[in-house]
Amino acid sequence: MSDYGLTKILIMTGRLLEGKKGIIFGALNEASIAWKVAERTVEEGAQIVLSNTPMALRMGDTARLAEKLNTIVIPADATDLDDLDRLMKSSMEHFGGKFDFMLHSIGMSPNVRKSRHYSDLDYNFLEKTLDISAVSFHKVIQTARKNDAINEWGSILALSYVAAQRTFYGYNDMADAKALLESIARSFGYIYGRERNVRINTISQSPTPTTAGQGVKGFDNLIDFSERMSPLGNATADDCANYCVMMFSDLTRKVTMQNLFHDGGFSSMGMSLRAIEQYSKSFEYDKEHPFD
Repeated sequence: MSDYGLTKILIMTGRLLEGKKGIIFGALNEASIAWKVAERTVEEGAQIVLSNTPMALRMGDTARLAEKLNTIVIPADATDLDDLDRLMKSSMEHFGGKFDFMLHSIGMSPNVRKSRHYSDLDYNFLEKTLDISAVSFHKVIQTARKNDAINEWGSILALSYVAAQRTFYGYNDMADAKALLESIARSFGYIYGRERNVRINTISQSPTPTTAGQGVKGFDNLIDFSERMSPLGNATADDCANYCVMMFSDLTRKVTMQNLFHDGGFSSMGMSLRAIEQYSKSFEYDKEHPFD
C-alpha cells in the first residue's frame, strides 16, 4: 500500500500519527500549549518523550502528564548542548531508533519579568532572552541533526507570535526573540530539507493565556483586543494542538520554512468594524466631557 493510501486510512480511523514518535519541549502545566499538543499527539497514535528544564520539572506538573500519557520525562536545559545531546541519545534509546517530530515551546524574558522597558533593557537579560527563546531552537535542531535523530520527512515546529512582524507594547525583547526564531526555521529548514527531507516551520499563535504569556504587560487586554479583531476569534491552545498534529502528519510533507499564522485572521486585519465603532465612541465621549 502506498504512503498516501495509508494516510487516508489513518485519517478515517482518527490515528493520524500512528507509528510516529517525537519530543515535546515545554509542557509545564495544563495551561501550556505543549501540554495540549502532547495529549493530542498521543490521542492520534504517536509515542512521545516529554522534556523540560530540571527547575521547570520541579515547579510544574510534567510528571503527572507523563504518567497520564504512559511516557517518560527526560530533563534537559535546551540552552545546554550537553543536555540536548543526552536527550537525543536517550530518546532514541527509548524509542528504539530515530523519531519523527519535535515541538519547541520554550520562551522566557528576564527583562519582561523584571519590568524593564524596551528602551532601557538589561543586555545580560537580553542575551538570556534570545538564548532561551530562540537560539535554543537552533541548538535543538543542530543536536538532532548531528545525532541523525530524525527520520526522513520528519517535522520540527516552534511556537511564535505576530510580534515578530508588528509592534505590541509590552511584548518587549520577546519580539526580537520571535523574529530570530522564525529566521532560524527558514535557514535551518533549507539545510535539513535538502539533506534529509526534514521540514521546519513556526506557528504564529493567537495570544494564549499560558504561564509565560501572563508575564507580558497588558496581556489580558491584548487577548481581548485580538479576540475582537479576529474574524474567527482567537485560536485556543486546543486549536493549536490540532494544528500541530496536522503539521506533524504526512499531510503536510511539502510545507517547510514557513511562519504559519494560526490566529483567527488577526494577522491580516487592519481595522475591524467593532474597532472603528469603539474608536468613534471614544471621541464622542471626549466631546461630551471636554473638561474631564
